[in-house]
Amino acid sequence: MSMATTDAAASASLAGSDPDLFRLIQSESHRQDTTLEMIASENHVSPAVLAAVGSCLTNKYCEGYPGKRYYSGCGIYDQVETLAIERAKQMFGCRFANVQPHSGANANMAAFIALLEPGDTFLSVVLCDGGHLTHGSLANISGKWFKPVHYPLIYDRSHPRFGRIDYDAVARLAREHKPKLIICGYSAYPRTIDFPRFRQIADEVGATLVADIAHIAGLVVGGAHPSPFPHAQIVTTTTHKTLRGPRGGLILTNDEQLAAKIDKAVFPGCQGGPLMHVIAGKAAAFGEALKPEFRAYVHQIVANAKALAEALTQRGYDLASGGTDNHLMLVDLRRTHPNLSGKDGAAWLEEAGIIANKNTVNNDTRSPIVTSGIRLGTPALTTRGLKQPQMVQVAGLIDQVLRSEGDKTKLQNVRKEVESLCRQFPLHG
Repeated sequence: MSMATTDAAASASLAGSDPDLFRLIQSESHRQDTTLEMIASENHVSPAVLAAVGSCLTNKYCEGYPGKRYYSGCGIYDQVETLAIERAKQMFGCRFANVQPHSGANANMAAFIALLEPGDTFLSVVLCDGGHLTHGSLANISGKWFKPVHYPLIYDRSHPRFGRIDYDAVARLAREHKPKLIICGYSAYPRTIDFPRFRQIADEVGATLVADIAHIAGLVVGGAHPSPFPHAQIVTTTTHKTLRGPRGGLILTNDEQLAAKIDKAVFPGCQGGPLMHVIAGKAAAFGEALKPEFRAYVHQIVANAKALAEALTQRGYDLASGGTDNHLMLVDLRRTHPNLSGKDGAAWLEEAGIIANKNTVNNDTRSPIVTSGIRLGTPALTTRGLKQPQMVQVAGLIDQVLRSEGDKTKLQNVRKEVESLCRQFPLHG
């Protein structure tokens, strides 16, 4: 039976057994087809990944690891997980990979459990400067169980590296606080990360360097961003975003002893049975990422981001750090639209069919619930096939929305243009 036949049969089954749920899924499919997805942490997976995640592999418990399961009947699952592991190692050129984390948050927690005791100090960037909840937010277990110390960005607008990591401050804080762990890698940082500098600082104070590359993993695999290896002792990531796989996590290392600690930290440390259907989806996505076409894809992501950033700058918008080196950018609304919050701006964009998210910016005086900025990303647009000329067009549409003052007619006019662009670049061809 072909994949298309299987998908059609599954849809027909759901439509007959649960028409309410089926209609909701169809509505979401239509929403994705007719909107421009610009949330930097989101993407569109391939039909192959969808098929794997929706497969019969969801039916089995596989607590443990290949060859060391707690339940019977796991032979095929051992092969699936081993395939995902081997492909992950090949992608990143490392010796060990754990593909079981349910999410990037779980991957980070496992790294913490493997390396730290409750109360231990670690060094990271603060959430409002582009970090992540799992990097020490007091609302998260990472900030409740452990002691975070945060290094800053450069806030001086006259400085040539404004909006970028203050590596001198990282070194100073590391010497002062002697952290056991230093985290680099971010959820809203548009510039290249200097992994060798971080490793130098970590070595000086005897800390372990953890690189959370959840956002840039695909760029690393495709050669569009420097690799954290061999500098970071542990690398954590999600498998969606620029890697374009199913939602999930991944942990990598070259150190055999750390690999053993990570395995124990994931299971039984913070998870039970792995989601084998998702691991199959990871294997499918990793296989795609190893193909030459993926390298071209991620370089196009970066080219698109640079084109979008330049087009927005020409329209007068301030971008955090003045631009981007990767797949995302932060638009600071305070100068061009002082009365417009990121929250309202993102809501207007959504009404016009452009999906983005509010985001804090440097020295933001608004709360993280409201914000003064918007985060934009190009991975999903690039998946659709959009290139630099379309980025200029998209910048114009964003500008129209942000200048609309929320006028419904203006937003609907942009919505029509968005739908026309989506028809020109349909998902999966």
